[in-house]
Amino acid sequence: MGLITGLYSFFYNLPTIYKWLLRPYYLLSFLLSIAFLAVRKCPGLCEHLPSQREDGNSCDFDWREVEILMFLSAIVMMKNRRAITLEQHIGNIFLFSKVANVVLFFRVDLRFGLLYITLCVVFLITCKPPIYMGPEYIKYFSDKTIDEELERDSRIMWLVEFYANWSPECQCFAPVFADLSLKYNCSGLKFGKIDIGRYASVAERYKVSPSPLSKQLPSLLLLQGGREIMRRPQVDKKGRAVSWSFTEENIIREFNLNETFEKFKKLKGRSEKIEELGSLPQENHDEQQPIRTLEEETESKKDK
Repeated sequence: MGLITGLYSFFYNLPTIYKWLLRPYYLLSFLLSIAFLAVRKCPGLCEHLPSQREDGNSCDFDWREVEILMFLSAIVMMKNRRAITLEQHIGNIFLFSKVANVVLFFRVDLRFGLLYITLCVVFLITCKPPIYMGPEYIKYFSDKTIDEELERDSRIMWLVEFYANWSPECQCFAPVFADLSLKYNCSGLKFGKIDIGRYASVAERYKVSPSPLSKQLPSLLLLQGGREIMRRPQVDKKGRAVSWSFTEENIIREFNLNETFEKFKKLKGRSEKIEELGSLPQENHDEQQPIRTLEEETESKKDK
């Protein structure tokens, strides 16, 4: 059943995967991920590779290589249980496939292993993962503008993402945060981002560690008037982030986005009604003549 579900998910998202493979980053990642498979199965090259198979067929996997590949599959399945987006699923597959390739190449020949590591290093230096460029309603802060903007109006609540461009988790979370900003941005609830990989002083001031070991990236802080109301993930006494899934449902529930959005929507409606009433033309009571009934006019004529 799990295999059928996986195949259905793969074919359902095949158009998206095809678009990714057209990008240099994902194309090169795919080629690096299948490098050992290509070498082991390549005619004219595989015959010269050492093998521990009893039949001496060096163009097929031996028992140890099968074990490594099965262990890789188990690790990928465990990691993908916590993945949120399809980008994270693909990223986990690429990452652990490269790790397995390093082990397999070093096991075959030391020179192959060193060559593969060199290619991976060159790839990391020269090819960066694509940054999300879709629609969003997010204000990007710098170390000089964040405090001023957050403290400008104490009535406005800010949901701010603390991220780093080098973090794969932040890159995968970018479309989720952008989608939330399009749905919930209003006059009283704003969305912002700050790159603490670039502005270390901001990370220290708001107590968000950019270290990969702390697992605090990305971090979401809900702020009002410059004061922190809540954050996710929470941080334990050792400075490590408590495990938390950055799904859209979790963020909406934990930060009460639906209730907050409705509250500010009602306040905006009330303020608009007050402005409309205030803009109505006022009557000039000094020039207004009193309305007299027919009986009053008849009595006044009799008196005369």
